[in-house]
Order: sequence, then structure tokens, then C-alpha cells
Amino acid sequence: MALSCLTLSLSGNPSSLIFKCKASLPTALHALDAAHIRRAALLADKSAGFTSPHPNFGCVIVAPSGHVAGEAYLYAQGTAAAEVQAVAAAAESCRGATAYLNMEPGDCHGDHSAVSALLQGGVKRVVIGMRHPLQHLRGNAVRALRNQGLHVDLFGEDLTGNLIEEAQKECLLVNAPLICRAASRVPFSVLKYAMTLDGKIAASSGHASWISSKQSRHLVFELRGRSDAIIVGGNTVRMDNPRLTARHGGGHMPMRVVMSQTLDLPEEANLWDMSEVSTIVVTQRGARRSFQKQLASKGVEVVEFDILNPREVMEYFHDRGYLSILWECGGALAASAISSGVIHKVYAFVAPKIIGGKNAPSPVGELGMVEMSQALNLIDVCYKQVGPDMLISGFLQPLPDIIPVIPSRDETFVVDPTVSPESRIIFFYKAWDPYGALSNFSPHPIQMLDENGDYVTWLTVEHYYQAHKFFGVNDPLAQDCVERIKSAKSPEEAARIGRSMQRLKPYLINSDWDNIKIDVMYKALKCKFSMYPHLNSMLLSTAGSVLVEASPHDLFWGGGREGEGLNYLGRLLMKLRSEFLGESSSSSETSSLTV
Repeated sequence: MALSCLTLSLSGNPSSLIFKCKASLPTALHALDAAHIRRAALLADKSAGFTSPHPNFGCVIVAPSGHVAGEAYLYAQGTAAAEVQAVAAAAESCRGATAYLNMEPGDCHGDHSAVSALLQGGVKRVVIGMRHPLQHLRGNAVRALRNQGLHVDLFGEDLTGNLIEEAQKECLLVNAPLICRAASRVPFSVLKYAMTLDGKIAASSGHASWISSKQSRHLVFELRGRSDAIIVGGNTVRMDNPRLTARHGGGHMPMRVVMSQTLDLPEEANLWDMSEVSTIVVTQRGARRSFQKQLASKGVEVVEFDILNPREVMEYFHDRGYLSILWECGGALAASAISSGVIHKVYAFVAPKIIGGKNAPSPVGELGMVEMSQALNLIDVCYKQVGPDMLISGFLQPLPDIIPVIPSRDETFVVDPTVSPESRIIFFYKAWDPYGALSNFSPHPIQMLDENGDYVTWLTVEHYYQAHKFFGVNDPLAQDCVERIKSAKSPEEAARIGRSMQRLKPYLINSDWDNIKIDVMYKALKCKFSMYPHLNSMLLSTAGSVLVEASPHDLFWGGGREGEGLNYLGRLLMKLRSEFLGESSSSSETSSLTV
């Protein structure tokens, strides 16, 4: 504020100066609020490439003196909330401070640690860049904070103006995948391609290595690291034999997806090598059954569709919990994806080269347009030089409204009487989904007895479960796996270590694992729901409902794509719920007898 006063003209009388200072005060405060919110949005993006895409949260704690006392970001699903970490970093400086959040708290449904941390830390004001886009979380944290007497300012509602709008836009962009998931029921999809100055993605022969520069290719690795999956078509597999690895130095490796109608694919390809990362092939139902079996024998997952098109495939990956998809396909599949309305953003790397060729392919195939007036215009276009290349990026469609109108169950019953308001099947999967705290990935540490009778803390149920694959194995590598899993920063990383070692070194797995894994999971779940009263209440609140872990690909712990899964996680939770309800009933009966 002092600086803004110094920039004013000092001519005129003192009252004029005082008036000018007062008039500039709201603008100066808005500028500070906007700057801190932009910093929170920048922090929120820090885990990109290191963990799979998740809701991005950043928190900046500014002490009453004006200095930044603490800041943090959510590292991964199932890890400590950004607000918890930032408050801990700020320590005593939190008293009377202002917390800046790029998005309303809510990284795990049923978990209130973020709000509790702000309250217990003594924060007096909270500034939020945007409301939570997921309907079951939207407004909950804002209400909770205000009910506790904290002053809460929301960008675009309580605070407005150009500076506020610009900062809020950064908050929207950093969580664009989550917004698309909430409003569109498809993942956020990015189409990426590299082309020559004359618009070719390969020579007439099909040769395409390399159009873009090394700097551009490095940036592509970063884009891959930000994605849940990378999609290519059959022609790309046949012509380029890509690996589609991230090679960006982070820990997250996106799933590789091949979309092929007829499965006219080579028997040997880099994408069939499962040693580093997995591959999914999506195809038309019934296509080349013998080749499907061959792929399955290599560990490739094959998913069949009655009607194979980009919209159906994206809806499937939405159900699979994916937030962000990178399309690195050829022109025909790119055109189909654009026509289906599933592409949200385009990254075009233009190299200063000319290759020519009447039959050389272009990045986008036939869209059925015959006049230039029909051309699709990009929104919020950006230009960036990357080495000798020019990167042009922009949105093909605006981000959806972050407050979509989704009818309630009762409203649905009014228009469709076949949907009964009484029917209750509760699905849960990702930690941020409704009832996400039921997940074994939720951010709730548990304490379990070890073989020496000492209590050991595990960051999540998933950490405990994955480590027990290697318990009791007399091999230094197995013991090392246990320690690596135990120290993993997130349940995602713990699962990655456990699954990859199980796949690459199966001899390290406890020989009795298949017989004991259900019991291991049950013990961990029981500990979790016994340690946290609010989680216990959530579980008991589902009484009378069928609990289904909604993973479409895990047919053991999940319910599967079409209900074909065994749903053991849901079964264990229902068994645990019954056990808790029985204890509650017995306790009530004992109390009444005592009275």
C-alpha cells in the first residue's frame, strides 16, 4: 500500500493526496489478492508429471505482516491436503493470517482436514479462486468456514474486477480437467501434433522422424506426464511403432491406448512391451478374437465396444476415473475425435520445414466442411517459440460452466418414474468422488501391529496392502520393496511399486498371497474405520445400500465395467458395516439393560 501511494503525484494539497490513497486502496488490495491466488494456482500445478492427474490444490498463507509464511500443494490423491501442509509450514505465523486457495477445499469426499487445519491454525480470512466444480463438494468448505466465523472471499462473487478475473482464469485452467469431468462426463482431451510449415505430419512415404525439434519433443514428454492416457490409432502403430513413454523424469507414466476398429495391428510392437507401462487396446466387439488372445498373453488389456467411436471411448475412460487424455493420433482419428466433440484443446508444433507431397498426410482428416466460414476457430490462442519451432495452442471449445445443473434423484423421478428414489446403490472409486473416503486410497493413515507387536504407521490402507505382498519373504529385495512402499509419498506410488514388482519379479511375492490378501485388506479397512469417527459415521450412514467399488478394470476388488467384477472391496466394506452395526446394537441393548 505504501508503494502505491509513492507512485501518486505529490502536487496539490494533503487532503487530495489522502483521497487518492484511499481511492487506490481497493485496487491495491485486489492486486495483492490476485497475486497470491495466482501463486496458489502455480503451486497447484507442481505435481504435474510426478503423479497421475488429480484435483489440483495450492495454498498460500500470508501472515498479518504481509509476508508469505507457508505454502504447499496437493501432491497426489490420498496425500495430505495443501492447507494442512501450508498451515504446518506457517506455524505460529498462521495466527490472524489470510489463506489463499486456488480452489475451494475438497480433495477427498468425507475428509475435513483442510478446513480443520485452517481453523486450528488461527487463520482469520480465506480467499478462494473458484468454487469446487464437483457438485457433491461444491460449497461445503465455504459454508463450514463461514459457520466458524472466518471471513471468506470468493473470486467472481465477493471480489470482482479485471485483476480478479485474470487470476480466476488461471485457477480455472489449472483444474480444467476436473471442470470437464464435472460438467461433460468426458475427460479433458488435448490433441497434439507436429507439422511442417506446409501442413504435413509425414512425408508421402509415411516417414515422420523427426518433424519437430528436440526442444519440442521434450515439451511433449511433459504433456504426456500430465495425462492419464495417450491415444493413438492403428496406423500410427503400424507406421511409427511408438513407445509413448513420458521420459520426463517424473514418476507418473500414462496409460498407452490404441484405438483400432479392425485390430489390423502388428504382432510385434513396442506398445506390447509391458515392462515399463501398460497398454490398452480398444476395438470393435468381435474383432480378431485370436489376436485379442495373443495380446492378452502379453499382458495387453483389450476392451471391446459395440460401437467404437471417440465419444464412447471417452465416456468409458471417464468411468475409469481418468481426468486428462492426450491424443497423438493421425489425421483420420483426429478428425473423428473433433467431430465427436471430445477434443477440448489443441497443441500444434509448427516446424520451419517444407516437405511437400500431394499424398503427404495432414494433421486433421475430413471434417465435411466445404467453406472457410465453417472452419473451427480456437479460443484463447497462445504462441510460444520452442527452439526453432512455433507452438500454437488454444481451446476448441470453452471450458464448461463450473456450476452445471445436474438434476437430483427426486427431480429425475419426476421426469422418469421408472427411477425409484428409494433405490440405493452407492458407487465409490476415486478419493474425490462421492463417498471417496471409502476408498483404500483415501488420505487416512492407519496404525497396525507389526510382527514384533509394535504399532507401525502406514500412510494409507493401500500402502499397508501393497507392502504385505512382500511380507514373510526371506529376500533382501522383498524387504527393500516393503521399505520403498512404506516411504512412498502417495498411495498411487505405493501401488505402482507393488504392482510393478509383482509383475516383473513374481518370485518376491508371498507364496500365500492369493489366500491372505482379502484378510489383509479387511484388517486395514477395519483399522481405518475404527480410528476415524467421521469415517465410521459415513460408513454406517450407508446402511441398507449396496456398496460398489466402481473400477471398470479391476475385476477382483471392483465391480467391473458392466457389473462383471467381484467387487470384493465393496463386499468387505458391507461386511465391516454389518459388524459395526452389530456392535452398536449390542452396545445400545447393554445400555438399556443397565438403565
